[in-house]
Amino acid sequence: MPKDWDAFYREAQEGRPPAFVVRAFGPFLPKGPILDLAGGLGRNARYFLQRGHPVVLVERSPEALRRLAGIPGLSLVAMDLEAEDAPKRLPRGPFAGVLMAYYVNRPLLKALPSLLLPGGFLLVEGFSRKEALRRGRPSSPFYWEPEELLTPPPGLFLRAFGEGWMGGYRVYAVYTRP
Repeated sequence: MPKDWDAFYREAQEGRPPAFVVRAFGPFLPKGPILDLAGGLGRNARYFLQRGHPVVLVERSPEALRRLAGIPGLSLVAMDLEAEDAPKRLPRGPFAGVLMAYYVNRPLLKALPSLLLPGGFLLVEGFSRKEALRRGRPSSPFYWEPEELLTPPPGLFLRAFGEGWMGGYRVYAVYTRP
């Protein structure tokens, strides 16, 4: 993981496809706003914007936020999601969907159900610990444990789950609020 996200985003190119979980389950989200956490350069936000969803993107990198400024339908929130009080400072919603792609924050995950509309979706995707082992990376809290996402955050139901080789050892989960 980059230590300097601003330097990373100065060099990063736009145009990467949205995360798998967004492409596969995004069409099923109810109408309404989307919350994209640690949204980077907005690859997932752009997908939802093109489908008529307003998007609130939360990102800590001023460089990423600068590059996204002025996109119609996109609201930007500068925020460090690692801060202890981050769950209390999240945009309130309610949201038709909340996305946490390639960002792992277990305490934050537990705070997200209350932000969803009834019938809303929480989409999560990231690398599994198996990917770290495959690449010879040290143990880190920034990987999901095998089958960890099978247990939904309180108040949500698991709708879909996958873990395996998707261009790397990835894991995803789709939760819904009844």
